[in-house]
Amino acid sequence: MTVSAGDRLARLLNLVPYLLARPGIRLSEAASDLGVTEDQLRDDLELLWVCGLPGYGPGDLIDMSFDGDRVTVTYDAGIDRPLRLTPDEATALVVALRMLLETPGVSDRDTIERALAKIEQAAVVDSTPPIAVRLPGDEDRLATLRAAITRGRALRIGYYSAARDVTSDRVVDPMRLLSVSGRSYLEAWCRQAQGVRMFRVDRIDALVELDEPAAPPPGAVGADLSEGVFQPDPRSPLITLRVGRGSRWITEYYPCERVTRSGDEWLVAMRVHDMDWARRFVLGLGPDVSVVAPGELADVVRESARSALANYD
Repeated sequence: MTVSAGDRLARLLNLVPYLLARPGIRLSEAASDLGVTEDQLRDDLELLWVCGLPGYGPGDLIDMSFDGDRVTVTYDAGIDRPLRLTPDEATALVVALRMLLETPGVSDRDTIERALAKIEQAAVVDSTPPIAVRLPGDEDRLATLRAAITRGRALRIGYYSAARDVTSDRVVDPMRLLSVSGRSYLEAWCRQAQGVRMFRVDRIDALVELDEPAAPPPGAVGADLSEGVFQPDPRSPLITLRVGRGSRWITEYYPCERVTRSGDEWLVAMRVHDMDWARRFVLGLGPDVSVVAPGELADVVRESARSALANYD
């Protein structure tokens, strides 16, 4: 029978306090109590012999003495009691595991559920209400997306694009679900765009599973999200804004190519996929931000502001 590293670690953590409470115990009796063979117990003891405190010299490592087939721990290196979780530690683990279960795209869910059940059974009082954890987003929609990916089906979605302020219908071939910075995303091959795209789950307005298999092209590769979801294309338009202190936060929230101080203000250069999005972005920031370049963006922002002000007349 194959024993996992996690199971062996748990046994080793409990082995020292067990032996401390039973000095001179026979190896056969200890093996029977611990549910392992005598050979496995001897292997565990040999491993414990090289475990201990930093320094790893005499007086640092766990030490034992043997008298025939009996063993006694003579130095425990501080491991003098079985591992026990405090209520706060157990609660933190339960919350973390439940959050992991809710995370889109997580694999080996059965293992996580088994670990969660063991911790809840061992550490959570029966009368305690169950801990509910939910990621932002529509859980029913996430469940539908997970099922479609599991079954390998294509989807027809209605998707709202904040960059263009439009809703479009498209057919996509799902690849995976992701959770980035607290938001859930569907990564899929978009047949309309003929490329891999990321769709925020909370912006999917309509969702229908099609009776046809998902078929991303062989060359379709998932995005590298180590630097975040939005990675500006160096070929995209570059805009430069003069930003006051009240809107300085945008340099931490959006990828910027350059940020330079200019007195009490900052000059911020950033690339955008869509100039209409840039217009609405600047207008939303209010008087604390002005457009330095390009001139055409400054013109459309000015005209939009004038048109809005005219409505008050």
